[in-house]
Amino acid sequence: MLLRCLLAVFALIATPLAHATECPDRSDYAPAREIIAELNRIVSPDGVQEGYATPIAGVEQWVTIRGQDRANPVVLFVHGGPAAPLTPGLWQFQRPWEEYFTMVTWDQRGAGRTFARTDHAGLGDTVRIEQYVEDVIEMAEHVRGRLGRDKLVLMGHSWGTIPAMHAAMRRPDLFHAYVGVGQVINVRDNERISYQHGVDQARLHGNQAALDELATIAPYPGDTPITRERIVLARKWAQHYGGLSAFRDESNYYYRGPRLSPEYDDADRCAINEGNVFTLGRILPEFLEVDFKPVDRFPIPVLMFMGRHDYFTPSELTAQWLDRVEAPYKRGVWFERSAHMLPWEEPGKTLVSLLQHVRPLATGDGAPATGMID
Repeated sequence: MLLRCLLAVFALIATPLAHATECPDRSDYAPAREIIAELNRIVSPDGVQEGYATPIAGVEQWVTIRGQDRANPVVLFVHGGPAAPLTPGLWQFQRPWEEYFTMVTWDQRGAGRTFARTDHAGLGDTVRIEQYVEDVIEMAEHVRGRLGRDKLVLMGHSWGTIPAMHAAMRRPDLFHAYVGVGQVINVRDNERISYQHGVDQARLHGNQAALDELATIAPYPGDTPITRERIVLARKWAQHYGGLSAFRDESNYYYRGPRLSPEYDDADRCAINEGNVFTLGRILPEFLEVDFKPVDRFPIPVLMFMGRHDYFTPSELTAQWLDRVEAPYKRGVWFERSAHMLPWEEPGKTLVSLLQHVRPLATGDGAPATGMID
């Protein structure tokens, strides 16, 4: 439970399958994986389905490319965590998107299949936000060359919005648009709002045990250092009261989803936890200082998909930022039945929103209306 809550610090929680010293045998899931693999197999002669490792900034990083038609716009999707890869969960939501976009994801340094295939000696010194930003840019260049595109759509979720947003600002020439899902704006504000949500809900539900626990770290974050232990406790109750997945007190669909992934073997699944533990302590000090509030101009079209019930990266901060930023095009879309896990919670609306608001920016088939929040 402690590991699960600790990894929830970054809102995309690694699958709680094992501690680093264990690797359970999940061979009993193999028949189900075979069915999922066949259902998700790209059979269109115009499609693409690839999984391979490529060197990015000195680390062999695992890339997954999937789509029904190579002529479709390309989306480079930067996963959360850090070190919580999307690859083993893509089967849960992405298949319909692949009819309209070529979707590219990769396991970042320290994550999943990349971590399992990396010599860890010296890797820890590279676990810095600046390096992740450079990785996004280099990966974008790689994808452009491999798929023969001038520009991509850049999409980030949770932790992934941090390096992705920096990359969009640094290299706007690479991207048609930026899409933030569960966008991080200011981490200290996130902590304050998330904690207060836990307190408010505990009072509403008469949960004295929760209130007693939360009182032990009050005021939060306050002037006391934001330690792992304090974050764990603050986020525990925000998650319990639907701040990670709306209307749910747990998110086992996500935690256990990789057990059914046809992309991962047992060693890869165990590497999720190992990579997350490896990365967490190294990136935490920098992460706590992330602040995009001073950014008042954005160089490319920017869209924010916001869960109404998100109390891990509270959407009110994103809406406020979007309202005041200047950009060539901007739009916010509210997801009324989602918290932080929009692609899983409302996959249909996510696809419709991508089609209505993002695809035209990539194809040039008429720009959608701007300056609005739905």
